[in-house]
Amino acid sequence: MELLTLILFVPTCFALNLTPGPNNLLAMSNAKKYGFQVACIAGIGRLVAFTVMIALAASGLASILYASEQLFSIVKVFGAGYLFWLAYQLWIATPCDDIGNCESGMSVIGLAKQEFLLAAGNPKAILIFTAFLPQFVNPSEPVGFQFFVLGSIFLFLEWAAIAGYACFGVYLRNWFSNPRMRRLFNRSCSSLLASAGVGLLIVRRE
Repeated sequence: MELLTLILFVPTCFALNLTPGPNNLLAMSNAKKYGFQVACIAGIGRLVAFTVMIALAASGLASILYASEQLFSIVKVFGAGYLFWLAYQLWIATPCDDIGNCESGMSVIGLAKQEFLLAAGNPKAILIFTAFLPQFVNPSEPVGFQFFVLGSIFLFLEWAAIAGYACFGVYLRNWFSNPRMRRLFNRSCSSLLASAGVGLLIVRRE
């Protein structure tokens, strides 16, 4: 791959990784509740989902999903429904006194599953891997290798974004030291997740 392509790709890609969205919001919430390390490990679920999407994009199967109105709508409704469910769970959650001291506490595997399902049900991710990545692929060179390089960079930058939002979540955990403020934070996140769900329902293919 040309160096100029990578120079253009990295900052543009990282801007997408850092964009506030359902998964980044979930990482921030997990860090506030369970700590930085747990939130970063749970983020592996998101990376697995994105790895599958990158592989599908490289093989051309993602384009089929993108072109099918029915399949795209199914993914959209599934993703929105899952966001609404997470928003409800966060809204009714009891504020924790300490990390991992909630009755409704989840295991790291459970949190990773949440990250995976949230990423897999986000049609905007499909748009990124079918419309964004191919713009940096030169069809005159081996396509599979280029997708591997670009996909690896994307996943690395996504991991950095997870860590960044997790750091912010830990900061918020220390900032909101009383149950009332923690409840306010949980319900604010819940409202944002629900709003993201509405956004998924109205998103359209371009």
